[in-house]
Amino acid sequence: MHASATVAADFQMWVTFLVIIVAFALYAWEKVAIEVTSLGVLCVLMIFFYAFPIQGTGLSGTVDNILSPEVLLSGFSNPALITVLALLVIGQGMVRTGVLDVAAHFVLGCCGGTHWLSIFAVLFTATLVSGFLNNIPVVVIFIPIMQALADRFDMAPSKLMMPLSFAAILGGMTTLIGSGSNLLVNSALIGIEREPFGFFDFTVPGLVLAGVGLVYLLVVAPWLLPRREGMAESLVGGQTGGKQYIAQVTVGASSHLVGEKAVGGIFPALGNMTLRMVQRGEEAILPPFEDYEARAGDVLVVAATRKEIQEALARDAEGLYPDLESASGGVVPYTAGHKPAEMDESEGNLPDGDLDDSPTPWHGGERVLAEAMIPPASRIIGQTLPQVGFRFKTHCIVLGVQRRSRMIRTRMTEIRLQAGDVLLVQGSPVDVQALRTNQDVLLIEWSAAELPAHHHAKRAATVLLGVVLAAATGLVPIVIAGLTGAAAMVGLGVLNIRQAFRAVDTKILTMIPAALAMGAAMHATGGAHFVASAVMGLFQGAGPWAVLSIFFITMVVLTNVISSKAMAVLFTPIAVDLAISINAPVEAFAVAVVFAANCSFASPIGYQTNLLVMAPGHYRFTDFARAGVPLILLIWAVFSLFVPWWYGM
Repeated sequence: MHASATVAADFQMWVTFLVIIVAFALYAWEKVAIEVTSLGVLCVLMIFFYAFPIQGTGLSGTVDNILSPEVLLSGFSNPALITVLALLVIGQGMVRTGVLDVAAHFVLGCCGGTHWLSIFAVLFTATLVSGFLNNIPVVVIFIPIMQALADRFDMAPSKLMMPLSFAAILGGMTTLIGSGSNLLVNSALIGIEREPFGFFDFTVPGLVLAGVGLVYLLVVAPWLLPRREGMAESLVGGQTGGKQYIAQVTVGASSHLVGEKAVGGIFPALGNMTLRMVQRGEEAILPPFEDYEARAGDVLVVAATRKEIQEALARDAEGLYPDLESASGGVVPYTAGHKPAEMDESEGNLPDGDLDDSPTPWHGGERVLAEAMIPPASRIIGQTLPQVGFRFKTHCIVLGVQRRSRMIRTRMTEIRLQAGDVLLVQGSPVDVQALRTNQDVLLIEWSAAELPAHHHAKRAATVLLGVVLAAATGLVPIVIAGLTGAAAMVGLGVLNIRQAFRAVDTKILTMIPAALAMGAAMHATGGAHFVASAVMGLFQGAGPWAVLSIFFITMVVLTNVISSKAMAVLFTPIAVDLAISINAPVEAFAVAVVFAANCSFASPIGYQTNLLVMAPGHYRFTDFARAGVPLILLIWAVFSLFVPWWYGM
């Protein structure tokens, strides 16, 4: 009887190993969607352990199948998963309000024109922020900053983009919420009834590894990485090149432009925008702008890229909205929900008379920036924007006009539109999408992009600070702080429900429960103990220091091939059993899993931030190994020397 039970247990263990190997192969192959693989794994495990149950004390406290469907599906309610998803929502709130963008530009501005100091400041800031936010939005925000640095210092983007991704990964090692892998290791420890980590429990060794890694990224990585530039420069830039629009900036009484002067014919207060003409009352001031000093009421006609206009919107949106009243002698205000019956749409002209004033839709709420081209058969050709009544008809405002044929030196509101002109428009998502049915303009679908809601920036920053303080001080568990913060982002209007759900990654939503189910199966069938015993057999007579070091580098190699989150869940019980078998501190081996799961430096598929920088950095697959393998070896050496000493091994 005992022999048959042993055979059954071995059978269950080996089937579990087979399921895990097949799952990892499918994850690495990437031909099957990760969501499909994850849900398939859950289904196979539930069917198998329903047919071949493992008897033990179940959830009800009675003898039952300890790998019942309730247990295998419990990953969907796991606090680690909920925390990871909540942090994604909080990160989306930070991106939408432009908080990270403002902070990044502030740091860059403080460094002046110093080459290495500017690069270090950006890498250090990315590392620091990644300790408290999901790495993906951090890297997304800093990619254009790195592009600007590359342009400023005449460097290839390939020298900077990969160090940015690696810096964000290193930052994730420093706190419990730094990455999803950290939270999953913590959850796995709780699942096997081990003491979980505190918020800053591995911050000191994490900072040591991150510090050494930053020095490498600043000194060695740029030397190892190839210099690559290509056609993508014209697509991802926008700061120094790209198509330019004619826009106009009205200098208000409280504008930061009042009193600013032109220097050598250039108006530096406009940044990268090029001043084409100044309209002051009835006087037109043309280049060269010697001795020009901006006054309230001046209308500056500028040439600027879409990105520069978007940045100007963040500083002074009102100044960019054309004053149609002064341009046309009267403007019909926007009235939500209806158009006047006497409006002659066939001619594109607006009726005289007053309408009830109401708030304009482009001032608040969700705002989208998009491009629309005027087709040859458009009825608005030959008319100016005030004559067309574009703002009234479409509820969208035109911020700029692009015309390739010649240089324009006139106010945007006085330009007579031509076929082929491209209008840069701003409006609500609904109003911009409505342009698809407009016969007079052709909406360029891929150009639509949501504008940051800067007016909610303080709310978003306050929510993030509250979450970090509540979790770091132990006031409430991390899952409570994270979920409350995500709810606050929606409740305070920083995000709407649609935006919050859009931040939820379905790959994470399905992969983490699948990994937790595989980890539970491996632990219950004795697979974790089997692997730990096999490892001990390989290193018979080796000291705890050597076992920890080899275990770490083995996990690192697997992490660069397989999902780091799956590795974090599956190797945590193995690490605990291994530590117990050699009488070593469990915490040291658990920390090894945390750090190894974050060392995805040698391949682009190991971590999502690596995939994000591939295109702007013009990288090939092998470039990650060129810069990543030396970094892994360096991290391994430092880990092997510092961590055993830190934990008294």
